[in-house]
Amino acid sequence: MAKNKKKIIIMGAAGRDFHNFNVLYRDNADVEIVAFTATQIPDIDGRKYPAKLAGKLYPKGIPIRDESELLSLIEKHQIDEVIFSYSDVPYQYIMEKAAMVMSAGARFAVEGGDPTMIRSTKPVVAVCAIRTGCGKSQTTRKVAEVLQAMGKKVVAIRHPMPYGDLVKQACQRFATLADLDKHKCTIEEREEYEPHIMSGIVVYAGVDYEMIIREAEKEADVILWDGGNNDMSFYKSDLLITVVDPHRPGHELSYYPGQNNLLMADIIVINKIDSADPESISEVRSNIAAYNPDATVIEAASPVSVDDPSLIRGKKVLVVEDGPTLTHGEMTYGAGVVAADKFGAAELVDPRPYTVKSITETFKKYPDIGMLLPAMGYGDSQVKDLETTINKTKCDSVIIATPIDLSRILKIKKPAVRVFYDLQEIGSPNLTETLGEFFTAKPKKKAAKGSKKK
Repeated sequence: MAKNKKKIIIMGAAGRDFHNFNVLYRDNADVEIVAFTATQIPDIDGRKYPAKLAGKLYPKGIPIRDESELLSLIEKHQIDEVIFSYSDVPYQYIMEKAAMVMSAGARFAVEGGDPTMIRSTKPVVAVCAIRTGCGKSQTTRKVAEVLQAMGKKVVAIRHPMPYGDLVKQACQRFATLADLDKHKCTIEEREEYEPHIMSGIVVYAGVDYEMIIREAEKEADVILWDGGNNDMSFYKSDLLITVVDPHRPGHELSYYPGQNNLLMADIIVINKIDSADPESISEVRSNIAAYNPDATVIEAASPVSVDDPSLIRGKKVLVVEDGPTLTHGEMTYGAGVVAADKFGAAELVDPRPYTVKSITETFKKYPDIGMLLPAMGYGDSQVKDLETTINKTKCDSVIIATPIDLSRILKIKKPAVRVFYDLQEIGSPNLTETLGEFFTAKPKKKAAKGSKKK
């Protein structure tokens, strides 16, 4: 690299960081991306963003280092600027990172929003959330169902989860369950892709989202952005649907970039109306009215059902919940706990005495998880650790509250019951009405919305 370039480190978690680099810096000869730092996702640090994806300015690729090395990297490489590029964090957390970076002598910046949103030639409906675990997945499934009923060919593009060979994952297409095995998908990837595939929807994902959108456009009437980790959409949306959670009132105003999604939303879905307390629902409604009064508000529930209640009633149960919801999503319970209570479990069994290896480390990193078992499975070894932990736990049965049937991936040696949950809209307006009105109006690409304040 030539001298006198601005030296930058991008802080990330194998998603927004790579996207920001691709769209803002890959071909920018005025800057040098010295390194990515990684957090949240295991086994990312120590690798490289490969040369084949990094472009001609980075023939050796770009190192990915653990975030704990950030200060030493700033000093060693005389870094000018550190760019924060991951999501689902409280504002206090970001400013603590900013203080740390600035005290080391570098500038601190946050990238995202309109400059990083790629334009599509097809209509884009984006579904995002203010936190992980709001119920975005079932909302996305409902949106897809409505669009299909309108006769639209829907192609979903999922927020990145590139935990394997990044070159092979540059642009992935999933049309069958066999594709999940072909691409050696993690549990988290399967949870997001499989429901779409089962509904006849092709899913794209990967690393290079410019390449991905151009491939998806070839077979889509509508692009459905399936957001993750409460991040903003990577594409300029024609319609943005944001899901909020009254179980965590106030988080819609205090987490990044969840509040961005709230402010930019055309439609806001207040989920879990059936299980949240009235005061919390009222607080969320009030915050929506104050910060985005122009948004259409849809109220919804996510009622749970199970395939065999007899495996819960009166039993000592191990509850396996969605991993990210419990870890950086900070939820202390999920659909599995709701099902255990609804169908009369005798008690919840604490898995912590039975955890092994990477699952033990997960509980050390996220001690507030408590008596639930997060379905961690970012690689073959962690999947094996999860399987071992489940089978070691002394319980009568296992409640599987993940979006997929874990018994197809794990050899569970105990009776297991699956939990199902779908979005159930309450009254009017609803998604059928709002999506129908939107497409009838033949929308044009909207301009960026400014923030709304009191």
